[in-house]
Amino acid sequence: MAFSLTILGANSAIPIGNRFPTSQIVEFNQHKFMVDCGEGAQLQVRKNKIKLQGLKAIFISHLHGDHYFGIFGLLGTMNLLGRTVPLKIFSYPGLKEMIELQLKASKSGYEFELVFIELGHGTSELIYEDNVVEVYTIPLSHRIPTNGFLFKEKRGKRKISKFHIEEYNIPISQINGIKEGADFISETGEVIPNIEITDNPPKTWSYAYCSDTKYAERIVPIIKGVDVLYHEATFLKTELKRAKNTMHSTTAQAGKIAKLAEVGELIIGHYSARYKDLNPHLEETKEVFENTHLAIEGGRFEYP
Repeated sequence: MAFSLTILGANSAIPIGNRFPTSQIVEFNQHKFMVDCGEGAQLQVRKNKIKLQGLKAIFISHLHGDHYFGIFGLLGTMNLLGRTVPLKIFSYPGLKEMIELQLKASKSGYEFELVFIELGHGTSELIYEDNVVEVYTIPLSHRIPTNGFLFKEKRGKRKISKFHIEEYNIPISQINGIKEGADFISETGEVIPNIEITDNPPKTWSYAYCSDTKYAERIVPIIKGVDVLYHEATFLKTELKRAKNTMHSTTAQAGKIAKLAEVGELIIGHYSARYKDLNPHLEETKEVFENTHLAIEGGRFEYP
């Protein structure tokens, strides 16, 4: 599976029933990341049989407790399970000190290194890159500094078949260059256009995660055209005033952002605990943006 998203938690500050505070697992071609780590995240990880040892990084959107309280237990469990590989944690200043204080108070430590990368705010920046994906910040508008995260899968190499390699007697030394887009020049000087001997690489995917934020059209250019958008929809549209006062979004506002940004698909979450039935959230958002889904604990979205 090229890209998958697993919902560990999709509620706002107060957990109710089977609804946990915000946390997700984002995976691109077996490169696994956690986005936010609300209370109970590790329970959901275990319940959904997600292997933690391959986790490359944790991205914390902001320092309201429902987005990071779960990280203390999660790190302890990873240590008990024998992790030795360094783990990157992207967060605003303050989380590093809290984790270190907890370790000091408990006279404990980890057998793996924590690499803290402090986030800035105000502009979209490239904060992480490997051979599969790039991750950018999305400056959001909330009560404290808050970032969303934009994941962009890198385009793979073109595909060349064994048939064409044998047909044109292509030497091994030139195959990688052809995969990168080069034409093939035979020993006789004949130029074989790349497009005739290769196929396009698999589709790449993009994912934008917009956690706590008031309605803010300024993010639209950053997330324009993404395949999948997660956007908070804490309140129904009748609670517009409350959404404005708490710097959150309504269902209709999440749908409007998705529509303006021309995204492929919208997933809404961060529901207020006042709502027991989430169907009205889905119905209201679909009135604005049809291709909308609910983030539900244990839900897994897969894209080939």
